[in-house]
Amino acid sequence: MNINNNVIDEHSPCYIIAEMSANHSGDFNKAIEIIHAAKASGADAIKLQTYRADTITLDCDNDDFKLPTGNAWQEHQTLYALYKKAYTPWEWHKALFDEAKKIGIDIFSAPFDNTAVDLLEQLNCPVYKIASPEITDIGLIKRVAQTGKPVILSTGLATLEDITLAIKTLTDNGCSEYAFLKCTTAYPAPAQDINLKTMVNMATRFNCLVGLSDHSLGNSVPIAAVTLGARIIEKHFVLDKDDPSVDAFFSLDPIEFKLMVDDIRFIEQALGKVDYAISPASEKNMLARRSLYVSQNIKQGEVITEKNIKSVRPSYGLHPKYFEQVLGMIATKNMKKGDRLELITLSKDGN
Repeated sequence: MNINNNVIDEHSPCYIIAEMSANHSGDFNKAIEIIHAAKASGADAIKLQTYRADTITLDCDNDDFKLPTGNAWQEHQTLYALYKKAYTPWEWHKALFDEAKKIGIDIFSAPFDNTAVDLLEQLNCPVYKIASPEITDIGLIKRVAQTGKPVILSTGLATLEDITLAIKTLTDNGCSEYAFLKCTTAYPAPAQDINLKTMVNMATRFNCLVGLSDHSLGNSVPIAAVTLGARIIEKHFVLDKDDPSVDAFFSLDPIEFKLMVDDIRFIEQALGKVDYAISPASEKNMLARRSLYVSQNIKQGEVITEKNIKSVRPSYGLHPKYFEQVLGMIATKNMKKGDRLELITLSKDGN
């Protein structure tokens, strides 16, 4: 996958996305500040959501449109009221895209209908995100695929059949660059429902890039995902958890987000590559390995025994694998306690 000439593959650093979502709380200046804070925290990209309340649901208070008791956002009562509060005004988009480009952070969005795609195409959106609930919106996936841009899809509300159909829709409509993010659509997501092993399986089953769209608290789950092969990590980002945002309660603030990024970058280095050579950092500790040394003075012509040689640290003497071989051999010169044992100073017959 190529995003703004940034290649994401199994060998590249993890692509880390800060999800703004509704965390601007309806304040344009806060949205700008979030972009800058995400950049400072090490994010590769800032992601928006592009919808209006009337493009995502109906202004209706029938039971079907009411938020159920126990829902994290039940205080807003209806879907329409929630999305009216949470949406990012469309007239902000150009300024937000321009600001991100100015400071050098990727910016893209998750459209929720075809008119949102039209808007984002005008802004040359470099990649599209399909949110978990939209993975069954085949018309939307088709429209996004036809832009020729890479597509990232979350699977929080997807069955295996849904993912298979989404892939067919993408490929049938000309999209060859796509990635799937394992997601648990719960806020916050409980550990027992995250199932990172499914992400690993998706990579092999669908032969594609995988990652994690994470709604858990903290950063341990994203870090674990990276160790399992995640190439994309998405996490909600908020300036202050006390902000009156509908998503603040499960988002990371700048300090937490930077810690996550730093931990991911550290883990990536630690994962490294398959290499059985002794590392440069370890070579200085080679003296801790054992080797064969003279443990008491030996005179020329004396027989080598377990009493006058020993396998000890450091490692500058003869390799311990020769211990049995040299027993019974004869010293060809005088040796002192602490001398390195060497084959050239030994013989089988004393000559």
